[in-house]
Amino acid sequence: MTAVRKLSILGSTGSVGCNTLKVAALDSSIDVFAISANQNVQLLVEQCSEFDPQFAVIADESRYQEAKEALANIGCKTELLAGEEALVAIASHPDVDLVMASIVGSVGLDSSLAAAASGKQLLLANKESLVMSGELFMETVRNNGARIIPIDSEHNAVFQCLPTAPYLPTADLPTESAVTSGVEKITLTASGGPFLNLPLSEFGDVTPEQACKHPRWSMGQKISVDSATMMNKGLEVIEASYLFNLEAEKIAVLVHPQSIVHSLVHYIDGSVLAQLANPDMRVPIAHGLGFPGRVQSGALSLDLAELADLQFFPPDLDRFPCLRLGIEAVKQGGSAPIVLNAANEVAVEAFLSGQIKFTQIALINEKVLSKTPCESAPSLAIIREVDKQARILAKELILKD
Repeated sequence: MTAVRKLSILGSTGSVGCNTLKVAALDSSIDVFAISANQNVQLLVEQCSEFDPQFAVIADESRYQEAKEALANIGCKTELLAGEEALVAIASHPDVDLVMASIVGSVGLDSSLAAAASGKQLLLANKESLVMSGELFMETVRNNGARIIPIDSEHNAVFQCLPTAPYLPTADLPTESAVTSGVEKITLTASGGPFLNLPLSEFGDVTPEQACKHPRWSMGQKISVDSATMMNKGLEVIEASYLFNLEAEKIAVLVHPQSIVHSLVHYIDGSVLAQLANPDMRVPIAHGLGFPGRVQSGALSLDLAELADLQFFPPDLDRFPCLRLGIEAVKQGGSAPIVLNAANEVAVEAFLSGQIKFTQIALINEKVLSKTPCESAPSLAIIREVDKQARILAKELILKD
């Protein structure tokens, strides 16, 4: 009989979180132990009703009473918790085996890091955690016997194509690094977002509604805007450098509008391994939930005979300067990724609220990066201070523009 594994989902009401619940519902060996939302009380209560978790967390403490009354009204016995400390609690709970970290943005750092420190199998969809605290995060994983399964479709594809994974301390795996065992480089693919073919002259008139309308994926607002600027790919280059212990020169990006090939691993013998699937987040989620085995995802199988031609071409860094900034941040190292991520979160929020134009996102990011010393950030306290100062500077620049 397959052992039951208990799952905590950090950010269960977001796109990745909802898809995680869909996949978990197909597998009787997965018990949804805890879920969380920021403010979406209605959906959180619906999920409690369907999955009956032991704990639910509402991160926004001002919504606690509303959520508590809603759960009582449906007779749900799920214990409700509130606040950031509660997120850490369900990520590190001793009964939990799997943690899906799918909170968007820097606010997911504490809970993701807590899961790593507790030695969990961490399904990491919150790329900002690793971007902000890369070396510290990976050291925490190694020192506590945790496992990271990347859930971003691109990093999950690379993961599936690697022979071993040095950040998965498992007795039956060789100790030699996957990167040094014949891997020449990796290639992350990018859809190009909604503005791949939009004339540059029209970028200044782009609206938040247009930026959030992705041609291939259904995502939240922040991630959708990052895809439109290709900052998501810049952050993914940073994430890949930490996950796979690679220099920027060994991480390539190709635009692939069809989003069928999710990434590739190039080997020194000339072999190139690729992972293919329909653009459906349930595929990498199922891989993470089932690892080291496989479970059903509910996604449609890929029919190669029905595919049209697959296109690949280099990204235009003049059209998408945010991608260039991500690559530069990897090369600079130190606190550069922290600074870039903080500036981008502030700039995207300002764009979504109508304070700045679409084209100003990259300008704000570049100015903050150029004006901030990118020194080492060896502790969480230093990381937070760098993040804070970068946000202050970004907001000052926005007010001046």
